[in-house]
Amino acid sequence: MVQTGHMAIRRGMTIATLCCVMLVWTDWPIGTVQAGEHSRDRLHRAKVFLAAGDYRHALEACLQELADSPSVESYVYVTYVYHAIDGYIDHLANTDRWVGIEQLYVNLTFQGPQDLVDPPEVLARIAKEIIQGSVRRQSDVTAAMAARLDEAVVAKLWKQQKAWRAGKPDRWWAGVPPEWNW
Repeated sequence: MVQTGHMAIRRGMTIATLCCVMLVWTDWPIGTVQAGEHSRDRLHRAKVFLAAGDYRHALEACLQELADSPSVESYVYVTYVYHAIDGYIDHLANTDRWVGIEQLYVNLTFQGPQDLVDPPEVLARIAKEIIQGSVRRQSDVTAAMAARLDEAVVAKLWKQQKAWRAGKPDRWWAGVPPEWNW
């Protein structure tokens, strides 16, 4: 019995030593490549969510990107999703598509299967005011945070998104500027 325990410890030590040797001898930037890959994956998913009109998941993906890799860009990306929600609501209201606003409200408030039996109910016009008020306040906050980090980068990114909006006035909120490489 004791011999088996010692053998397990010895085996564990051998494996740990091999792992350390492999880490020291490799040229791989361990962790950085993975982090970059995860970052691009999250942003790519956010882009797909925006195209599908799934703004809750788009926002969650960008917020996760911000939490894991805080940067000027990640603050601007979160701000952009808030603006996209606001733009989409304006579009729906201007085209008298109030059911779409109700659907957006459900998308943003859905927390899980419990909502299937106790759904969040709200009138579309009230939902519009609630969502727009919230996203406008939050976008002001994240935009200010981004500007505190680097105003020049923020200006460059907003110039890109301004051109994107101008090129797609009736659908800009369903995607991101191509220069952002999501």
